[in-house]
Amino acid sequence: MQQLMMGNEACALGAAAAGCNFFAGYPISPSSEIMEWMSRLLPVRGGVFVQMEDEIASIGAVIGASWTGAKAMTATSGPGFTLMQENIGYASMTETPCVIIDAQRVGPSTGMPTMPAQGDVIQARYGSHGDRAAIVLTASTVLDTYTMTVEAFNLSERYRQPVVLLLDAMLCHMRENVTVPDLEVIDRARPASLDGFEPFAGEEFLAFGDGARLIVTGLTHDEAGYQRASNGDTGERMMRRVLHRLERDAEVITHTRQESLEDATLVLIAYGITARAARSAVHKLRAEGVSAGLLELLTLWPFPERLIASVAQRAQTLLVPELNLGQVELLVRAAAGGTPVVALGRMDGSLLKPEEIVAKAHEALTNAEATI
Repeated sequence: MQQLMMGNEACALGAAAAGCNFFAGYPISPSSEIMEWMSRLLPVRGGVFVQMEDEIASIGAVIGASWTGAKAMTATSGPGFTLMQENIGYASMTETPCVIIDAQRVGPSTGMPTMPAQGDVIQARYGSHGDRAAIVLTASTVLDTYTMTVEAFNLSERYRQPVVLLLDAMLCHMRENVTVPDLEVIDRARPASLDGFEPFAGEEFLAFGDGARLIVTGLTHDEAGYQRASNGDTGERMMRRVLHRLERDAEVITHTRQESLEDATLVLIAYGITARAARSAVHKLRAEGVSAGLLELLTLWPFPERLIASVAQRAQTLLVPELNLGQVELLVRAAAGGTPVVALGRMDGSLLKPEEIVAKAHEALTNAEATI
């Protein structure tokens, strides 16, 4: 049965369907309705909802709850996401499953609190210091918001890492008819035996109070959790181990939508709310006789470099529309192997229209022909 659903509502319902039983957060536009929905959903399900004093406390509470065995989530926007970065790095170092929803708005600083943007892509990957693993997802429809929230929990549970879902002000507040799907829900793996169990040797997770002595520290540590803050070999071995998990399962983690790529000489690479306009632009260009195609990225990190390189080999031009001044465009350019990459960005709080993308596509094709 279809339901008329707002993006933030879909996110909260997706979290509940994934088994989320702890939420800590602080109200901030445009994510506040997620917190409001979780305050209704969790208590009646036996879960815990806590409004914290700020975003730093929120992510700290989420990490603590996860180590008690809870499926835990917080939701924020750009300024709050920035405040969370140190603890997100801590969650990565301690291999803590948790989900962070970032409802992007125009920045920097307080910026435009109610206007959509896609300016947190690089922050989501590199906001905390040091090299670390990162899983970052996005969505372009209200249904996506539901399904990718469930997927964020599944990936977090499977790989024992914080997972970020990037939404935006427009998607959070728009309403669409949604048929809620039945989705697989993954729970974190538990050790079969406590004999010789090392909490950071594999993907099994043991919560505090479950029968073994645990040491959890943000310092460099070994498989047993003992700090090795002066042992570079141990630190690199442990971090490479986590990164290897994501590299090993790249095809499982990477979600994309591909449309009309088989014969496309002009390929649009888009994500989030902008992918909607990009899809319409592809249809308009095809109607005009232009061999256009769309690669929509639902997983931003790990960044699908090999896929983009493969698409670039078959295309003459890549066009990257986004609501920033070129964050994903830089990544595409690095992966494109010399295929021309054209950026179409804005950060004025307005959405890109299909007609603007079509006009930029014609300009790119004209310039490409002039250089032949």
